[in-house]
Amino acid sequence: MGRGRAKAKQVKVARQLKYNSGGTDLDRLKHELGVNDSGDDSYDELAEKYADYADDYGTEDRKDGTSG
Repeated sequence: MGRGRAKAKQVKVARQLKYNSGGTDLDRLKHELGVNDSGDDSYDELAEKYADYADDYGTEDRKDGTSG
């Protein structure tokens, strides 16, 4: 008989997590994950690194019929 009350509490907690999870501190999460917030610098480095591949493979259609 005690199962109904426990299940109701679990459902209540699940709904709160699903619908009221807007209080996430994204800056703190970035810090905890160790994300470097360097911005466009890392993109520029990657673009230079793979520029030759883009020239060779970027404009032609692939063998499977997709482009990219």
